[in-house]
Amino acid sequence: MLKQLALACTLAACAAPAAAQTAAQTAAPAPATRLLVFITVDQLIPDYFTRWPGQLTGGLARLYNGGAVFTNAHQDHAVTETAPGHASTMSGRFPRSTGIVSNEFGVADPQTRLLGMNTAGASPFRFRGTTLFDWMRAKDARTRALSVSAKDRGAILPIGRARQTVLWYARNGTFTTSTWYGRTLPPWVARFNARRLPQSYAGRAWTPLLSAAAYAEPDSVPVEAGGVNYTFPHVIPADPAAAASSLPLFPVMDQLTFGVAMEGVRAMALGRGPATDLLAVSLSSTDAVGHRYGPHSREVHDQVVRLDRWLGAFLDSLYAVRDPRTVIVALTADHGVTPYPELADPARAAAMHVSDRPIRAWVRTAAASWGVDSAAVHAEDGMLRLDAAAFARAGRDPRAFAREFVAVARAVPGVLRADLFPAVAGADTASDPIARRWSHMIPRDMPYHAVVTLRPGHVWGRGAYAQHGSPHDSDSHVPIIFFGAPFRPGKYGGFTRTVDIAPTLARVLGVTPTEPLDGRVLTDAIR
Repeated sequence: MLKQLALACTLAACAAPAAAQTAAQTAAPAPATRLLVFITVDQLIPDYFTRWPGQLTGGLARLYNGGAVFTNAHQDHAVTETAPGHASTMSGRFPRSTGIVSNEFGVADPQTRLLGMNTAGASPFRFRGTTLFDWMRAKDARTRALSVSAKDRGAILPIGRARQTVLWYARNGTFTTSTWYGRTLPPWVARFNARRLPQSYAGRAWTPLLSAAAYAEPDSVPVEAGGVNYTFPHVIPADPAAAASSLPLFPVMDQLTFGVAMEGVRAMALGRGPATDLLAVSLSSTDAVGHRYGPHSREVHDQVVRLDRWLGAFLDSLYAVRDPRTVIVALTADHGVTPYPELADPARAAAMHVSDRPIRAWVRTAAASWGVDSAAVHAEDGMLRLDAAAFARAGRDPRAFAREFVAVARAVPGVLRADLFPAVAGADTASDPIARRWSHMIPRDMPYHAVVTLRPGHVWGRGAYAQHGSPHDSDSHVPIIFFGAPFRPGKYGGFTRTVDIAPTLARVLGVTPTEPLDGRVLTDAIR
């Protein structure tokens, strides 16, 4: 059955109806939950659930139609990137508490090694505090976790610092981990890798799953993919090694991730123990396709339909070996996405690409004139980070440097605002959502002194790819869905944050957070 799920199931078989599951979860009081399945879809926006009526018939449709769905949910912090988003969902805390403020300062760890490649690895060494898994294990030490993703940060951050089975995809075509988690791979992972499934896709073409009439989006849009290979079919390289390396750019990476997750459920007997186990699955293909082709592309349309089918197949396989009444599923996303300016507003597209060259040029010149090494000044992701010790050695005040930086940034066309930090955190965050999201972003003990926000729809640079990372709703709006016996199905429109996910799951699992949280329990969704 794993082989059918992982790589050989037909797409028709992946779309099994949910009626039996819905009946099973409502017919009688459920036994204790034995498995929590937490799914993060990278760059999934709520609009995708309803944009193509009747075309989603698998797992996404099952969760959306049968779950507790929060339609006004947000990653309520400013730098809406993958690492901060994954760190907040299962910790119940904003980046200001987790310490994960960007992808750049996320999980990369040169003191660890990647198993099988002997290159620099990754770890949660920057992550602060605990996650839902820690609270589950505090209640019962027999609780176990498996976390799987194509990305290291997608696998690591949902379970924080816990040394469990944490796997991500390496460009040599294997699922691996770093020396933070162990010196060898579990035997079942080694067996999965030995099948060399990624290499088997060499030379295959990604073509639309549905008939041409099902896609309202045009196929030929030259702005997509930098004007290169922007129409179907998209062919995986013919060389096996190159195919394995490029696989994360194609939808099939999600199917492979589901395959290794299901293999782990069986090999580790997750959900069969005396305690509740956790399976975290982070799916990255929607992000890869969305960046390259944009959220209104035919490619994203096809990617989401495929994801829907593969998620349906995964749930069917899971429920075949585990009592559905003992399984809880939660789904969210780490961030949204801002459309290509060229497609969103063609007349103003050029002005919506904001150059950071004036800011970088000023930083270089100012650092030199202040007698500060340029390495002491770091401006990235809209945040100014200063090395206080370097400024002290030069006899200069970093706060004065930040004030000049803010004045320069405010003058750059396309910049909505530039604020001193932490002063912006003291603004009226109830009426100023941008100030609120910046206040949620940065720990007070980190050396950040200023933050910059672009105008809505604007992006940094001339890059021909769709972006995210801003405090605006296009990048913060994500789905939150709870599915299973403890939850009351329906649509809930109140403002909700992803930091509310962990405390809500903790409540239904009967576990107690071991530290103060930023999130709250979403009691309306609990039976």
